[in-house]
Amino acid sequence: WSEWRANVDAHHVGGLVVTPPWRAAEFDPATTIVIDPAMAFGTGEHPTTRGMLRLMQRTIRAGDRAADLGAGSAVLSIAAAKLGATRVAAIEIDDGAEGSAIENIRVNGVESAIRYLVGDATVLLALVAPVRVILANIVSSVLMELLADMAGSLTPDGVALLSGILVEERDIMTSAIVRAGFRVEAEDVEGDWLSILAGRVS
Repeated sequence: WSEWRANVDAHHVGGLVVTPPWRAAEFDPATTIVIDPAMAFGTGEHPTTRGMLRLMQRTIRAGDRAADLGAGSAVLSIAAAKLGATRVAAIEIDDGAEGSAIENIRVNGVESAIRYLVGDATVLLALVAPVRVILANIVSSVLMELLADMAGSLTPDGVALLSGILVEERDIMTSAIVRAGFRVEAEDVEGDWLSILAGRVS
């Protein structure tokens, strides 16, 4: 157990830190996201999480409304709240993640900003719309199915941050993004993984 804990590191991603609870005291709470790694995907160990966090730091504005699709551990929802979003809908279809995610939200002190919703994103996104920012770190096949719903749920100046995309899928994903009424505004590549910032075409 102690050996496993020793192997779980804190991750510095831009101005944010994602850390397990036993290292949280080392960092500034305002820019630190505390995630229990025993619970659910989304500890900062994966390049898709880090790519999203990097793009979020240039995207989230104070007072933003956001939706996090496939929220999992709620790491991206918590990051959005720490970056200034005041209303975040964390949407996750797997009810097995709910308990740990709600605990992560509590530990990070952002309960007032985040609502954790269990259910189908195609249904729930429409209920929380409009939002200015959509976060979606999901497998690319699901992203493609959701693009039209995302476009219809954003404010006119809204953006979607997309990850879970393999670099080799860039062309097919970019085509789908453009067809759905977006333009690619920025990309983040780490290893085999691509994260995309897509803005609505007005």
